[in-house]
Amino acid sequence: MPDLVLAAVPTPFTADGDLDLATARRAYAYIADHVDGLFLAGTTGEFAALDADERLAVIEIGIEVAGPDRVIAHIGAPDSRAAARLATDAVRLGACRIAAVTPFYNAPSPTELTDYYARVRDAAPDVELYAYLFPERTGVSVPVSLFTSLASTAGLAGAKMSGSAAADVAAFAAACPGLKIYSGADADLAAVLRAGGAGTISGRAGAFPAVYGALATAIAKGDSEAIARHQADVESIVALGSSIGRYKHALRQRGFGPMTARMPVGEPDPETATRITELVNHLEG
Repeated sequence: MPDLVLAAVPTPFTADGDLDLATARRAYAYIADHVDGLFLAGTTGEFAALDADERLAVIEIGIEVAGPDRVIAHIGAPDSRAAARLATDAVRLGACRIAAVTPFYNAPSPTELTDYYARVRDAAPDVELYAYLFPERTGVSVPVSLFTSLASTAGLAGAKMSGSAAADVAAFAAACPGLKIYSGADADLAAVLRAGGAGTISGRAGAFPAVYGALATAIAKGDSEAIARHQADVESIVALGSSIGRYKHALRQRGFGPMTARMPVGEPDPETATRITELVNHLEG
C-alpha cells in the first residue's frame, strides 16, 4: 500500500515549554491511526527549537507508536557533522527512513551540499534517505540537475518538497523515475499524484488526520464520489490558513493539551480558533 499521506506532526510542549512526551505518545498514536505515516521533528515539529536528545526522544516515540516503516525521522541540521550524528542515533532507535533538510544559514555550494548528503549516507548506509527542500526557510534552491546528481551520489530514496519547491514536483518526478517525490503542498492530493508525486507530507494532516486519511483511501480505491466529498472537506481546512499554531489548536480541541509552542507559530485569532473548533467537531468529532 503506498503511503499517500504522511502527517508532519507538531511537537507537544508543556505550559512551561518542556517537551511533553506523554502527550506526544497519545497524539502520535491518534494521528497514525488515520494516515499512512508520520514525519517527525520537521518544520511543523519545530525542530530548530529542539536539542539533539529531544529530537531523538520524539523520533523514538513515533517509531514505538507507528512502527519504523511508517516513520520518516528528520535529522537535518546546519552542518553535516550534526546531521550525521543524529542519523546514526536515529538508526540506533530503529529508524529505517530519514530525511535531511538542506544545510541552512550559510548557503552551501553544490559541492558542499553533495558532501553533506554523502556524509549522512555514510552515517546511515542502510536506510531510505530523503532530501528535504524548503527554499524559503533554508535559503537554498536545488535545481533538478543538482538533485539528480545528489540522488545518485548519496543514494537518495526521494525528496520532500515544501514551499516554492513543491511547484517542481512534476519536473523532479520525471527526471528521477523510481524515486519518491513528496509534496509539502497538501491542498490537492490528487493533483500531486497526477504530477507524478508519491504523496504529500502534510502539516494539516497532523491536525485533521481522519479527513486526509479518508481522502487517501478514496483515491486508492478510485471512488470518485468519495474523493469529491473528502476533497471538499480538505478545502474547508485549507481555508483556515496554514500555521503550526493552527495545527496545535486543532489538536488541543481533541484533548491533546496543553500543546504549547517554543517558536513563533502563528496562533489563530479568536474567529479562526472558533472555526477550527467547529471543523474539528464537524469533520472529526
